[in-house]
Amino acid sequence: MVSGLKLFDLKGKTALITGSSQGIGYALAEGLAEAGCDIILNGRNIEKLRKSAELVNTKQEIYQLCFDVTDYEQIKQSIDKFEKETSPIDILINNAGMQFRSALEDFPREKFEELLKTNVSSVFNVSQVVAKYMIKRGEGKIINIASVQTSLARPGIAPYTATKGAVGNITKGMATDWAKYGIQCNAIAPGYFDTPLNAALVSDSEFTTWLKKRTPAGRWGEVHELVGASIFLSSAASNFVNGHTLYVDGGITASL
Repeated sequence: MVSGLKLFDLKGKTALITGSSQGIGYALAEGLAEAGCDIILNGRNIEKLRKSAELVNTKQEIYQLCFDVTDYEQIKQSIDKFEKETSPIDILINNAGMQFRSALEDFPREKFEELLKTNVSSVFNVSQVVAKYMIKRGEGKIINIASVQTSLARPGIAPYTATKGAVGNITKGMATDWAKYGIQCNAIAPGYFDTPLNAALVSDSEFTTWLKKRTPAGRWGEVHELVGASIFLSSAASNFVNGHTLYVDGGITASL
């Protein structure tokens, strides 16, 4: 029987984290590296990726794959080359995403389509390419970054809410199709975290006051507080966890 702490050991593993040059993705990269995992940072801006890679304070390998998560051919070429020439990808975290706020009756159609491509199609695109390698090896971990909006809604972000609901459901679908191949597919649903994506809300004192009253923990989340969940779902400790969405939200989805 493996000891409790050994179950969380990620030494010898390699994780690809999409959208990881800043925010939640970067925090997860740092956290998994501290747990012994080699990291593949991803983004569309190569200079930003290089700067982010230099900032990660770790002895682990930090790789960079510059591709657009909405471009299937770019994804396939990058991942095929990495798998062939560098290392197997043991863990995939689909973190890349975007937000756009507008009243639903005035929501621009082109922004709705962009949200779908960035938040939903990207999860399908990257997961399908990586999963084919995981299936051959008979093991792997896929973690999709969902949201409290997977279960809840608030004014001005209905299309975003739709995309995160889709992330929760495609996670279940992935688990249903791929668990038989030894792949665990789960999601982490962050609550309200102080990130670049939420900069407008963080600077809004009225919203922050509302959020503190609405959240049982009484505060914004800090990105490092997502690391424990990511290590758990990336490690052998979660080998019989599949299709689950883990809410890390200070209790906001548990209360009225």
